[in-house]
Amino acid sequence: MRRVLVVILALALSAVFPLPAGSRPAPSGVRQMRVLTSLTGTHRWYQQVHGGHDVLGGWYAEHYDAEGRLLRVDDGRVAVRGAVAARPRVSGRAARTAAGGAGAGTDLVLLPRSRARLAWAVYSTEGIRTLVDAATGAVIRRDLVVKEAAGRGRVFDPNPVVTLQDESLTDQKDADYAALQPAYFVRTLTNLDGSGFLRGDFADVKGTSGRAFAADLNFLYGRSDTRFEQVMAYHDLTTAQDYIQSLGFTDVNNEPQDVKADQFGGDNSFFYPKQDFIKVGKGGVDDGEDAEVIWHEYGHAIQDAQVPGFGEGHDAGSIGEGFGDYWAVTMSEPVSGGFEVPCVADWDSVSYTTDVPHCLRRVDLDLTVDDADGRIHHDGQIWSRALWDIHQDLGRATADTIILEAQFSFAPDTSWADAALDTVAAAQSLFGTGAANKVRNAFENRGIL
Repeated sequence: MRRVLVVILALALSAVFPLPAGSRPAPSGVRQMRVLTSLTGTHRWYQQVHGGHDVLGGWYAEHYDAEGRLLRVDDGRVAVRGAVAARPRVSGRAARTAAGGAGAGTDLVLLPRSRARLAWAVYSTEGIRTLVDAATGAVIRRDLVVKEAAGRGRVFDPNPVVTLQDESLTDQKDADYAALQPAYFVRTLTNLDGSGFLRGDFADVKGTSGRAFAADLNFLYGRSDTRFEQVMAYHDLTTAQDYIQSLGFTDVNNEPQDVKADQFGGDNSFFYPKQDFIKVGKGGVDDGEDAEVIWHEYGHAIQDAQVPGFGEGHDAGSIGEGFGDYWAVTMSEPVSGGFEVPCVADWDSVSYTTDVPHCLRRVDLDLTVDDADGRIHHDGQIWSRALWDIHQDLGRATADTIILEAQFSFAPDTSWADAALDTVAAAQSLFGTGAANKVRNAFENRGIL
């Protein structure tokens, strides 16, 4: 974790001469990516550049309080050593060929190794980034860069297992069978743009076979119709953003989130930061039929909107998965009837689990850092348990306000301890010492602090 505190002189000057957010000149060698506003201040994010090219993994951030005073600088810039060629010898087309064919995008970047070099970053539609040496055309490496796991509208809310409190339900090859009928709800779909598509202020949804369309804005399908999952995605993302804004946040992924429903087999879903979209998969119980899977993936989109490039390294990756699980649970809680609230994806998981209750993962397991085994989905349950304990101690709205506020200050490659300290600080700033002590205690119980 590359965290640098603002020098004492800068703090002293900012206390005497309050700086409006944005007035501090950025250092050389960076370009501004994003300016975010949280409940306690402003957060400016920059991409490191060199010779006009983005430096892979290089970033810089400034955090201001509500009065515009500079609080802290987080410096993730990396050293660029050696002479770097001004232009690539290998064309972008040749790089795409070397990477395996047409991709979703191709960027020229700088790799800051012991000897820096230009490389083509070729992104596939499946979320794989292939780095190709811009001088030789050789493939340097491949990385998976997606974040995994999944009017009126007819929906499951959150899913049939929870609504019916019935662990015996099964997929039955997408059949819309009789036992599932009481699990359907007709919900109001707010914030639509009136076009007749599932497109609005907070979600823009399409499917494999095109967009669902209803001129009268009535999207009343059953699960055997693939358009049902588009309605689920629109409803769930809009519900999540409505909740976020009810907490006072206006700059946490406040945009139409692109979603592609029912996209591929393999029973998997992911958030793809490069193109800022969520893909919801099919196979077994299709992921788009379970709101908790959709909310998990939206959790990744939330974090990427707050911290560009979030999730580098084991700790940050685990925090991402843990927050996604927690977000699914906190969104599901009000419509769960109290049934197995800490269980994530009760309906989706009936296709691949045998134990009852059926769960993809849980947020209430008694895990500590000593139980970490290097798998980010498993280790994420350490982080989600801490968040769940905060939720239990402070209540849903207070806990979620603290958790969202804290994430504005995370670094892309934050450690568990640094992220925990940011969360304690957010609790102190928003709700005082009593709340901060409970938050700290939750992280201490997990061995994080």
